[in-house]
Amino acid sequence: MLRQGMLCADCFRDTGFIAAPLCLRCGVPFGSGPNRVCGACRANPPEYDTARAAFRYDAAGRRLVLPLKYADRTELATFLAPRMARAGAALLDRADLLVPVPLHRWRLFRRRYNQAALLATALAQWSHRPALLDALRRTRATQPLGDLSPAARRAALADAFAVAPRHLGSLAHKRVLLVDDVMTSGATAEACAEALRRAGVAAVDVLTAARVPAPGAET
Repeated sequence: MLRQGMLCADCFRDTGFIAAPLCLRCGVPFGSGPNRVCGACRANPPEYDTARAAFRYDAAGRRLVLPLKYADRTELATFLAPRMARAGAALLDRADLLVPVPLHRWRLFRRRYNQAALLATALAQWSHRPALLDALRRTRATQPLGDLSPAARRAALADAFAVAPRHLGSLAHKRVLLVDDVMTSGATAEACAEALRRAGVAAVDVLTAARVPAPGAET
């Protein structure tokens, strides 16, 4: 699939890179029409300011993300970072700090690494923006979200994140770029954004490698 850091021709053709038209707020791709704000964001504006992703989380997208997440293919972070930087160039330009979505300590112990932190580190090197890898912590373990509705995801993640007290001063009044591998319903990003705003962050944008094409769709 990967040849010296590049996609092979067939894989490149099959990868659904996200481009306009897309929602100006959450970044979800539209089938057609001019750039605009999607109905979901108009009805319930998200806690974050703007979200962008490099490609769709479809069959081809899963082949890029899942090995990083579950199969120790940590080198994929350096492959994905420039694609994410291209998709989120405007977000990176205005970011003061990059902050990854955290894993709960028990999941981190089992997996041995946080794929979001690897992506944030690679993005920081690519963009010359500082990354604060332990700014957020997951205060409790949460159930797997894959089979839950968007509303159930939000309920499961309520108060599941907090800013590490030692970093409150570093985050105050800063514009944070939250980094993760996949955005599905956006519930995780919103829960993290809420925690960051409670800590005095001025603004929160979100950048992921992939996203589910339709808001609320399941993975």
